[in-house]
Amino acid sequence: MALASLRALAVACSAALVLASCSAGDDTTLVGKATSNKLTIAVAYDQPGLGVRRLDGVYKGFDVDVARYVAKELGADESKINFVEATPSQREKLLTDGTADLVVSSYSITEKRKEVIDFVGPYFIAGQDLLVRLSDTRITGPESLTAGIRLCSVENTTSAQYVKDQFAQSVELVNYPNFSDCVTALLAEQVDALTTDDVILAGYAAQNPELLRVVGKPFSEERYGIGIRRGDAAGKAKVAAAVQKMMDTGEWRRSLEANVGQSGYAIPDPPKITP
Repeated sequence: MALASLRALAVACSAALVLASCSAGDDTTLVGKATSNKLTIAVAYDQPGLGVRRLDGVYKGFDVDVARYVAKELGADESKINFVEATPSQREKLLTDGTADLVVSSYSITEKRKEVIDFVGPYFIAGQDLLVRLSDTRITGPESLTAGIRLCSVENTTSAQYVKDQFAQSVELVNYPNFSDCVTALLAEQVDALTTDDVILAGYAAQNPELLRVVGKPFSEERYGIGIRRGDAAGKAKVAAAVQKMMDTGEWRRSLEANVGQSGYAIPDPPKITP
């Protein structure tokens, strides 16, 4: 009897170990191929108010808050979120090569980008504007972008493309890898203006209120979406539900007020998420 009991106990223990092993490896899929063990989200590192990586390694901004809220609703532990940098020229590649599961980085929804990746949104609507030096009175809106003006933007952004289409015959377009590079050039008087979305410009102006100002004449509509790999219908539905909940609970507005409210930027109403 003792030997039989030991054998029975060994079988029971083996079964328990197998079940435990299966349970440990059966991670819930969050979105795409991401499981509860790892969720990688690409955000901007240098856009005040939207996405910034501070020197102490802390990530701050409205887009970062959206990313964290969505991740939580998907079931991810905040400590398991891996943030990577989303430079404008690399955003589609981050999704297609599997480096990131989501991109939340002032990512305008366009038909051209939708040929490569999918979007959930819009979760915010901005307008393209101009950032200039406080002392420069020449630039009063897009119509003042005449010959001799050096206009800075970033490659692979809708802002740069719009300027090329509308004003390339007049202004000298200067491209840099990141918007923060354009701000540095603007402060150094190497360029005369920076163009991108007004909410991004408001963050830079708030950092340099005695030197920079936003012109305040938006001339486009930029619909921000969360980038996701193509074909993940289930993932898109879960992300859309998470964003809608953030809007409905008031967390969306609270985040905007905390991150860009002090710049004087007028907080809009939440947009309607489209299929």
